[in-house]
Amino acid sequence: MSKHLLLPVDGSPQSVEALHFASSEWEDAAVTLLHVIDPVATDPRPSALPGGSEEWYEEMREESEELLAKARAAFDDDDDVRTRIEVGRPAQSIVSVAGEGEFDHVVMGSHGREGISRIILGSTAEYVVRRSPVPVTIVR
Repeated sequence: MSKHLLLPVDGSPQSVEALHFASSEWEDAAVTLLHVIDPVATDPRPSALPGGSEEWYEEMREESEELLAKARAAFDDDDDVRTRIEVGRPAQSIVSVAGEGEFDHVVMGSHGREGISRIILGSTAEYVVRRSPVPVTIVR
């Protein structure tokens, strides 16, 4: 039985399904909700001010905190639910965090892309499944 779950969240319906699945399947496990801010996928607003990137980061961090607060509501016992924000490529960040040693299972949603869109866009879930040092459950 898993004792500490890592649940990457991005606000998608698949991510929400993974949250509900994990909260019902592993009721006694400690949980860390992870959101990864991907600077490549986001559209930072151009700014003439040197602090423009800091403003963008603060805005993204606030959005991440709101997303994690909503995700936390899926769990009854808030004492065993932690949140964490990372900046980087989501797939690599998830694998990196999973490998830190405190987690023994990753539960995440999959967008279910197939064919050419999967080849072009890549698959975060597939990357994590192939490289995670701990078991991964994918919820579709």
